[in-house]
Amino acid sequence: MLEAVNVSLASLNVATLVPMTIAVVGALAIIVIDLIKGGLDKSLYVMIAMLFLLLDLGAVMGSAGVFAANGTQLGFFDVMLIDGLAILAQLVIVVASMMFIPLALTSKRFHEFSYPEFFALFLFMIAGFQFMVASDNLILIFVGLETASLALYPMIALHNRSKSFEAAVKYFTMGALAAGLFAFGSMVLYALTGSVEIHQIASVLAADNYANMGYVLVGTVFLFASFAFKLSLVPFHTWTPDVYEGSSAALAGYMSIVPKIAGFVVAMRLFEFLIHSGVIWLEVVLYAMVVITMTAANIWAIVQNDVKRMLAYSSVSHAGFVMSAILIGTTQANTGLFLYWALFSFANLGAFTMLWVSRQKVLLPGQSSDHPFEKFSGMFQTSPIQATLMALFMLTLAGMPPFALFWGKLYLIGAAVSGGFTVLALIMALNSAVAGYYYIKLIVYMFMREPVNADQDYLVNASTSLKTIVGMAAFASLFLFLAVSPMIEFIGGFVYNSGY
Repeated sequence: MLEAVNVSLASLNVATLVPMTIAVVGALAIIVIDLIKGGLDKSLYVMIAMLFLLLDLGAVMGSAGVFAANGTQLGFFDVMLIDGLAILAQLVIVVASMMFIPLALTSKRFHEFSYPEFFALFLFMIAGFQFMVASDNLILIFVGLETASLALYPMIALHNRSKSFEAAVKYFTMGALAAGLFAFGSMVLYALTGSVEIHQIASVLAADNYANMGYVLVGTVFLFASFAFKLSLVPFHTWTPDVYEGSSAALAGYMSIVPKIAGFVVAMRLFEFLIHSGVIWLEVVLYAMVVITMTAANIWAIVQNDVKRMLAYSSVSHAGFVMSAILIGTTQANTGLFLYWALFSFANLGAFTMLWVSRQKVLLPGQSSDHPFEKFSGMFQTSPIQATLMALFMLTLAGMPPFALFWGKLYLIGAAVSGGFTVLALIMALNSAVAGYYYIKLIVYMFMREPVNADQDYLVNASTSLKTIVGMAAFASLFLFLAVSPMIEFIGGFVYNSGY
């Protein structure tokens, strides 16, 4: 006869679920409002989404206060894990989302923003990413990953262009493959250890002194390939330029930031303990992938004729650069990962937003894509403010001093030197120099070429919300270097107290 088990509400620590629950409730609220009264203006849904994002941010900050006072929190049958990594990642996710969602007010040309479903899917996606980063349970990570992915696929397709449908199908296909690899790798580790919790897996493997190294190799290879797809590491990056090109430029910029920080956090939890345990082959493979991703993506970016595809390959290179932090595996490197990605988020979202506002309904004669370099020729003469802002974002992404991202690069390269990866630090520095070429190439077109269309001035017709978001991104790119030291101290405290 089975005995009844009493589970107290306090032992569940339901507070660990509050941020994700807020996002889910917001998505359901939008769906219910649309069912009751359809055809409402999209500005209402933007305001509702922003309201729930603000509540979500407040809940995350509350979790940060609890963590600072009491340390790591477990909840809901110990599948939820609220530590410094979870809090930092959720801050990046929610703040980037709050910068993205007002862009729906900027133009009537993009009809996907007229659908309430877009905003509901957006909030479901945020909840999925938050579940990913706030757990070390492989099952919950998988559920969060699929929740976010299944919401993101239709968001891409809602752009309603032939390339958008192609992009959504490609992303779905690659996502399904990555999900299968993740499930198979998790199954192997569970068969070896009897647990799906990463810290328990690490303890069991260490206690057995990695006796079943062959099986560990198989499980790790599948999991590594899965996250390489999600993080668009070479050679698993092939979907990235096509998917970014088919998406709206603003959504492409968002995709280059938020899904990847979730992937980085899970990869940090999963692979760093294997690297630190002396699994040499994983370190070698990760070292090779980091170097190849940085270098090959830069080379491909140089030969692109379309600015959006160039930025897509650029984001691949940045992902490789940041992945080096997981290879190095020190507290300084992990702090550098969050510092770099926070600084990168502003500049990259700003650059993609500038592309988004300059999109044309009708391509010019001889124009094969929305954003060829030639379209930006002489932009400084026709739209000096837009050209100056775009140049600012390009210089920031290139890591030019004194712009904000330079200090993120410098800190991460310093972490490589401190961790004994001197050759890797040199390769990172050389790749940063190479990347400067294709960023400056766009600046040359804007400032040193004759204009193709003398009437081209997009930013003048932009809405207040777009100008506000672009202004915030530009201000952060230009002046956030003044706050680098407090940011390092803030991030470092959370990382160190989480044991990373």
